[in-house]
Amino acid sequence: MIKLNALFFLCWLLVAANPAFSEAVVDAGFYFDRGNSYYNNEEYDNAIKAYTQAISTYSEYIDAYHNRGLAYYKSGKYEEAIADFSKVIAKNPQSVQDYNSRALAYLKTKQYNEAVGDYNKVISISPNSAEAYHNRGIAYANSGKFDEAIDDYNKAISIRPKDTNAYMSRGVAYFRKAMADFARACDAGSQAACDNVRQLSK
Repeated sequence: MIKLNALFFLCWLLVAANPAFSEAVVDAGFYFDRGNSYYNNEEYDNAIKAYTQAISTYSEYIDAYHNRGLAYYKSGKYEEAIADFSKVIAKNPQSVQDYNSRALAYLKTKQYNEAVGDYNKVISISPNSAEAYHNRGIAYANSGKFDEAIDDYNKAISIRPKDTNAYMSRGVAYFRKAMADFARACDAGSQAACDNVRQLSK
């Protein structure tokens, strides 16, 4: 994420040529800081309004789009969050933070293929991201692709062996895969499989 002071430094280079531009950036920074205060106080609706004012003042304020996306996410407005993270990614295709954030919003809206795509991008940029493997595994599991999910959980565990969440997720994936297999066998006429389905469903 671009730091605000770095943004000011770049903009001050243009002050002499375009004072109005400089004033807009300063105003945008004021609204951005106000948005951060609201966000830190968990006043997400007010934060969204402040970030929107920053963007209205300076439309290229990428940090404001990112932070507004986070506020939208916290407010449960996932599609709006996706739109803001997408704007950042369009400007900075290597932004791991925004791929991760957008993927989480995709998970919330059950857009699992899109989440997998974003985690693929994160992994291509940061191949040792245990979190990305774990979360991609969640997207796979929710798509019924349990083998792929288990492979990702295994990878997450190999990178971060003490990650209890990855072990839990892998256990759930094994369970759901077993249930699916028993259900298929039961449908095909196996009484033993039907007994297992009943037993595991208790």
